[in-house]
Amino acid sequence: MTASMAIPARLRATRPLHLKVEDGSHVGEARRRAASLCRDLGFDDTRAGQVALVVTELATNLVKHTAGAGGDLVLRPIDEAEATGIDILSLDRGPGIAHIGESLRDGRSTAGSAGTGLGAVRRLSSVFDIWSSPGRGAAVLSRIWRNSPPGVPPSLDVGAVCLPVSGEQACGDAWAMKRGRDATTFLVADGLGHGPDAAAAADLAIAIFERQASRSPADLVSLIHAGLRGTRGAAVAVAEVAPGTHLVRFAGVGNITGQILSGATSRCLVSHNGTAGVEARKVEQNDYPWPEDGMLVLHSDGLATNSLPEDSPGLVRKDPALIAGVLYRDHQRPRDDSTVVVVRATGRAEAP
Repeated sequence: MTASMAIPARLRATRPLHLKVEDGSHVGEARRRAASLCRDLGFDDTRAGQVALVVTELATNLVKHTAGAGGDLVLRPIDEAEATGIDILSLDRGPGIAHIGESLRDGRSTAGSAGTGLGAVRRLSSVFDIWSSPGRGAAVLSRIWRNSPPGVPPSLDVGAVCLPVSGEQACGDAWAMKRGRDATTFLVADGLGHGPDAAAAADLAIAIFERQASRSPADLVSLIHAGLRGTRGAAVAVAEVAPGTHLVRFAGVGNITGQILSGATSRCLVSHNGTAGVEARKVEQNDYPWPEDGMLVLHSDGLATNSLPEDSPGLVRKDPALIAGVLYRDHQRPRDDSTVVVVRATGRAEAP
């Protein structure tokens, strides 16, 4: 069986879209790409129209309000408890939004768009969040569900960005999660190098995880190490978060960074040297306390070491998807694929 044959089709079909928006022509392209994604995900015309309005407004803002710098739109498909949706992230390094409250007045648009404004973006969104800092730019999150959100809210909120290095279509990074009754397990995999061969290794790690997610983190890392022989290998890390028992179980091989944040403190999770599929001299699982206000950050080496939201005032109180977007924007290394996953107890984000 080849690596590509082992990958579930839905994993290949739900890759995020990363769109650079630098001039007016990119606004229409972003709207068309968003419409195509909505068709792939089965959105009806009404919901697809809502996504189009949100993408048009955010893309127009990136052109008009960034002093010519433009920015990025990231559209990530979501599959949660049989509910399908899209996370839309707008990220820029412009002057920032001086008066967020004023910008959220419904119907207000200073960007020369269709007049929808950020207030209408918020109204159209099931989840909306915004963060800005003077001179450091702005980040906006809009989540839109195809039909309705999950019937039972999960115990953990999760946000992620996983994108290939510029110029590559295949992403050598991948991540996945599996929610269980008492715990949620996460995997981050970084195929050695980048391009199709790195993507094949990372995707195979995800496929193994999908089949074996009920196993312990150490067992999962060992199974992935065995399963990746014959590929170029990958750095992998598995974290199991159990809010009920206030525990995180973690195992890793290679340079996937894991940290737990609580208040003003942070704790690094131990991963051992090696490359899954090539050489892993030691696979060890460690347990860590999960505080009530805990936040887990996992990222590949496509982000600078120990990339944390602490340096961005107020960011830690935002939605995990927005936090992941800002960490990607501020800490990505331009010559590698990048993945960051942020996890926190449900309902701890502050309303904008």
